[in-house]
Amino acid sequence: MAKKNRKNKNQDDLPEGMSRRQAKLAKRAAERAALERDPRPYDGFAAEADLIALQEFVPSAHFTAETEKDAGFTRTVTICTVLPGAAAALVRAEEEGGEALVALQTQHRGDNPNRDLAFALNWAKDAAPGSSLEVAVADGSEPELSSLLVADQKPTIEVRDDFNWWLTEDQRDNPQVVASLDQANASVLPSTRVDAEITGSAWWIDPGEKAHIRWVRPETEAQLLPALARVHAAGQLNLGEDTRFAGVFRTHGVLVPVFDLDNTMDASEFAAPLQELDARISTALSEIADGGSLTADEQKSRQTIIAREVTIR
Repeated sequence: MAKKNRKNKNQDDLPEGMSRRQAKLAKRAAERAALERDPRPYDGFAAEADLIALQEFVPSAHFTAETEKDAGFTRTVTICTVLPGAAAALVRAEEEGGEALVALQTQHRGDNPNRDLAFALNWAKDAAPGSSLEVAVADGSEPELSSLLVADQKPTIEVRDDFNWWLTEDQRDNPQVVASLDQANASVLPSTRVDAEITGSAWWIDPGEKAHIRWVRPETEAQLLPALARVHAAGQLNLGEDTRFAGVFRTHGVLVPVFDLDNTMDASEFAAPLQELDARISTALSEIADGGSLTADEQKSRQTIIAREVTIR
């Protein structure tokens, strides 16, 4: 009789209209869905291009995040590139302001950076002052990122040439902390966001011998690639004299064109050339969207660009 009761109890726990087998298959399908990679993790966010840049190649930068009112945050949240020890998040002690800092570049990453970010933000919402989170790999318990961050925010990003913003006043007097900070600062390459009225966002970085601009654009690869090919075939895929189109890389579901530059020129000098190139690309996008097919030379340029593509995430 007891065995029969256990069976009935298990049956009662099943979703209505499902057999045990159907329920098991549905559970497995849900587990697989939780592990699937989001093809474009920051799609729908106005700051998509900058979130991608800060996560993948900007050394030191941060911004104050605008959180959803219903999310329950009672503290200021700063989203940054990296934290000491490549931690995922930390909350300052109350006497240090109680601010939460959440990093985009971490030591451990899952397949879905948007979900990892949501996991860390959800932790930071209620974490005790003075605590830190070493690993923030999404496990399915995290809410949707859009329920935590305002999707249409366009944050003011503060780009730094060091990590001194990590330190509190007390830490500035700690020789061990300062020594560790100096080591981290030595790895920071000069970089800045180019202030230009363009689609997406362009970031200038100088690793030494020559500078680069990495331009994160929001179009799909199917849209942008033929447009780039058209401009390339016309000999106009550049940012002026002494610049060179180096190729593109794929990341987070978008393409990022890269240009080699003369590093003696200031980043601000590329604002106008970027705007001019943006206009050429926009024209090509419109022409192709209206049914314009690529010429033989443009098809050749398309293959040249594809040959230079690298996927980094």
